[in-house]
Amino acid sequence: MRTTVGIIGAGPAGLLLARLLHNAGIDSVVLESRDRAYVEHRQRAGILEQGTIDVLRAAGAGERMDREGLEHDGIELRFDRRRHRVDFPALTGGRSVMVYAQTEVCKDLIALQLKEGGPLLFEAEALAVEGAETDRPSIRFRHEGREDVLECDYVVGCDGFWGVARKAIPASLSQVFERTYPFGWLGILADVPPSHDELIYARHDRGFALLSMRSPSVSRLYLQVSADTDAGTWSDEQIWDELERRLETDDDWTLRRGPITQKSVTPMRSYVHEPMRHGRLFLAGDAAHIVPPTGAKGLNLAVGDVVTFARALVHQKETGSAELLDAYSANCLRRVWQAERFSYDMTTMLHRDPDATPFDLRLQLARLDRISSCRAAETDLALGYTGFPLD
Repeated sequence: MRTTVGIIGAGPAGLLLARLLHNAGIDSVVLESRDRAYVEHRQRAGILEQGTIDVLRAAGAGERMDREGLEHDGIELRFDRRRHRVDFPALTGGRSVMVYAQTEVCKDLIALQLKEGGPLLFEAEALAVEGAETDRPSIRFRHEGREDVLECDYVVGCDGFWGVARKAIPASLSQVFERTYPFGWLGILADVPPSHDELIYARHDRGFALLSMRSPSVSRLYLQVSADTDAGTWSDEQIWDELERRLETDDDWTLRRGPITQKSVTPMRSYVHEPMRHGRLFLAGDAAHIVPPTGAKGLNLAVGDVVTFARALVHQKETGSAELLDAYSANCLRRVWQAERFSYDMTTMLHRDPDATPFDLRLQLARLDRISSCRAAETDLALGYTGFPLD
């Protein structure tokens, strides 16, 4: 097989890249190790930044998102039983976010790819990226019981942290920056309408809590727990009771309870691999970086990566210049590190570290009080949350 761009991974990054390249008249092949049902049902991020929303619309993948997604103009911060709403449009010149699950983004992009785009091979396991330093890199993969080779001009690894793409970069050229947090999130899906029409981020002495949603009838909620927690050890009643404690306020707000349909624990870590390019191999999304979910940045960072690559390849096609391709890693990493900073700030401001001193806890409250009383601090949060520029 032969193509211009070989894409490993049919998550939102790989699928969106294939769509962007198709719209630019550049052929590609997408290899995905899982089957279609798995890709369309794995639960992941649900917050789309303004830039991601705009890219999906421009790519022709925004119709169902605009019809079924929930546009949010702010978030609520809770601390000391107080409530403070951050108004995104008022602070950012009109920017907002959209609650629209990654599963739905993938469904939309898969449908478009199968209808209009190039080959999308499910259950095609990438085994290795070879010849990244040459002008004819290739992907060795297994599909339908036999090994094959996809020859490319470029390879883009959108295959996540455990994929093969990053392994093709020599260890002597790699730098890794990471931090593991001593807590995780116990997340639930519940068949109950959300108790608030916007996301609530709560800092509490017992630990962090987040009220989110998947739809007008399905709630998504999280509790900070120890990193080694087994979700099965928490009963439904214990989860609701703890959420109620951590989301408590001095007014008459109440938490709606309902049947819990899913429980899982998400670890919290920050990770960046540099560089994000080696020869004609380019990394995107979790293959290159991971952020704690507090800042809602993971999916959006992946979108930024593939937009940067697609623009660079189109630029080369139109001008003959590889300048933007050569700058891919540096350009992406500037945005990545800003997202890492924002996610770290949100995480450390809202979670209770098990080793925190009384001084540390007072600083958390001081940071939240600053945001709620200073427009400049509040604006910085709003700008970070709605998304860093894709340019």
